[in-house]
Amino acid sequence: MTERRHSRFRDAREDSVATKDLPSTRQTESSAYRLAFADEEFLYRPELRPVRLQLELQKTELLLEERGIESTIVLFGGARIPSPANKDSARTKTLAELSEYYDEAREFARLMTEKSIATGCREYVIATGGGPGVMEAGNRGAADAGGISIGLSIVLPHEQMPNAYVTPELSFNFHYFAIRKMHFLMRARAICVFPGGFGTLDEMFESLTLIQTGRMERIPFLLFGRAFWEKIINWTALAEAGTISAEDLDLFRFVDTAAEAVDLIDNWEPAPPRKSIPGR
Repeated sequence: MTERRHSRFRDAREDSVATKDLPSTRQTESSAYRLAFADEEFLYRPELRPVRLQLELQKTELLLEERGIESTIVLFGGARIPSPANKDSARTKTLAELSEYYDEAREFARLMTEKSIATGCREYVIATGGGPGVMEAGNRGAADAGGISIGLSIVLPHEQMPNAYVTPELSFNFHYFAIRKMHFLMRARAICVFPGGFGTLDEMFESLTLIQTGRMERIPFLLFGRAFWEKIINWTALAEAGTISAEDLDLFRFVDTAAEAVDLIDNWEPAPPRKSIPGR
């Protein structure tokens, strides 16, 4: 961890503690008198949204930097995909069949975490959405290897508890989807997308758009489960319609196993950076 910078100014925490010990008067009990950074009601005001956005960006960035994490392997995938041991309780036959990708995600994360450990857990660190399903499998695989992993959770009405395999010191929680997505991609060395629903599709297409438009450098972008992805998305039709370019289909690769994915990442040769598309 980085050492705390020396400051000649009085520590903000000291003043926050000191104000709690003041005699109770009408003035000291007034919300106006509270220190701004210690006043939750003030921080929750709509006008303070820019400050809250910055705090969510900065907190995670500082903690990852202090841990020395330089690159991540991002796993996107469905929260509803069960482990093979629980596939009999799946709500649909297809979900039960997709349980094989729980094991592939777990094995892939284990293999990549072995590489991460060799770097002192600075590179190739597994990063997931921190929840159940494929996310749990990714964090679990990292734990199988004895390494660390990141969980980027978000407060939702459902599926919001972090899974038990996320490294506790790297288990983050977000209010803003946009900031959470930034942290997924800021250190990404590869993006691996497993079968999933709206959330997975949102993350996949936003990431592809950033690469397509030259706003993000091209990195290995792997879609696990060719049959699933070709069934739900007619990629060729998009190119034939002209809504994407034929070369955009080269931005990603299909894989079906953890071994295939590791091999592609190991033998990745970066392509020349793409120019930004005008008007985007």
